[in-house]
Amino acid sequence: MSINSHKYDNPGDPSFLEGLAKGSFVTKLSALLWGFGCIIYGQIYKGVLFILAEIFLARFIAVDGINNLKLLLTLGEREQEKVWDEAKCVYVYVDGDRSLVILLYGIITIALIGLSIILLTKSVKNAYSLERLKKEGKHIPRFKEEMARLFDNNLHKTLLTLPVAGVVLFTILPLIFMMCMAFTDYSIIDNKLVLFNWTGLSNFKSMLSFGGSLGQTFWGVLSWTIVWAIAATFSNYFLGMFLAMLINWKEVMGKKFWRFCFVLTIAVPHFVTLLIVRQMLQPEGAVNILLRNLGWIAPGTSLPFFTNPMWARITVILINIWVGVPYTLLQITGILQNIPASLYEAARIDGAGPVMTFRKITLPYMLFVTTPYLITTFTGNVNNFNVIFLTTGGAPRVLGQTAGKTDLLVTWLYKLTIDNEYYNTGAVIGIVTFITLAIVSLLTFNLSRSNRDEEGFR
Repeated sequence: MSINSHKYDNPGDPSFLEGLAKGSFVTKLSALLWGFGCIIYGQIYKGVLFILAEIFLARFIAVDGINNLKLLLTLGEREQEKVWDEAKCVYVYVDGDRSLVILLYGIITIALIGLSIILLTKSVKNAYSLERLKKEGKHIPRFKEEMARLFDNNLHKTLLTLPVAGVVLFTILPLIFMMCMAFTDYSIIDNKLVLFNWTGLSNFKSMLSFGGSLGQTFWGVLSWTIVWAIAATFSNYFLGMFLAMLINWKEVMGKKFWRFCFVLTIAVPHFVTLLIVRQMLQPEGAVNILLRNLGWIAPGTSLPFFTNPMWARITVILINIWVGVPYTLLQITGILQNIPASLYEAARIDGAGPVMTFRKITLPYMLFVTTPYLITTFTGNVNNFNVIFLTTGGAPRVLGQTAGKTDLLVTWLYKLTIDNEYYNTGAVIGIVTFITLAIVSLLTFNLSRSNRDEEGFR
């Protein structure tokens, strides 16, 4: 009997509660012994896989999980102790609780309990389906048939399983782990790096308040981050658009050559360009030496590219334009060539000049097509670590503060965690940044024509 002939021998996907209520003893027992119904009804390999999964999960939860779940409420209380060893006549250190390990294993245990619930329901539902097939005298698919269906009817599930598992393991669980740190006192303050406690929303209160030094630093960095993101995004966008339109102009000769000149900067790795520019703009760098030799600045003086706050901020915006405009140029060039020529012909017939044509045709079309790109670019600039860190390093920095005048939230987060070991504060910044970007991105996209008018530009 072929696989395809039994493709539709499925009485439907029953619910978990239906299986427990209407199923036989074998089906109900499958809630305790996963895969028992599969084995009884002939799907031995599938049943063995269920049993192996239950053994692994039960062992982990019983041996490591339950204890860490209990300690998760307090994150541990037993400190490292120094005990006298009579046999060796020396003091030995007895390891105590480690809050970071407790938090990590506690989150993993909760995730595995959730997985256990899913597998438990699958076991009961699968057993009840097989029971109904047997009662109705229909064919019960064998292991080979089940595997074949994974690459036929259920191909979408097969292809999505590994990516979804990867997202859960390497994105969602680490994010939850990081977010939990924001509600603790995990930092170098009071030596809370090994054993720390839950503190509720106190970290958020300190961060968002205007009175404390931490709150003042946060609001200063946040305001500069927003200014930087807007300036960096739209300067690159409109300058890239201007260059693309200029090169695309009919009277301009050698279009390929000019595009090559700008695209050539992309071939040089960003960090190499940024480090070279940083050296050139130092007080004794090539730019200041050249200006002295030309007599444009007095001997022994230097332009404060990285020492004056306003100069430093303008400098990083200009550097970002240099490394970012070529990418926008490529994006806009392709879009310009797709704007219907009939629109421009109609505009010329109506007597519209270049400025009116740009305002009524080119710019609306560009914004319609590139709004998702602008949102992505804005988000990327908020988290633009390289341009700031590799040029100014956040300088100039006020004595006694952890953030400099050009630090973004992401570079400040790096300094708080890597340099100063304020992990709880860094986690708060990460959460606030994520929430802010999510709200701005969703609102902007939902209010844009790109979302409301997906059929096309009118």
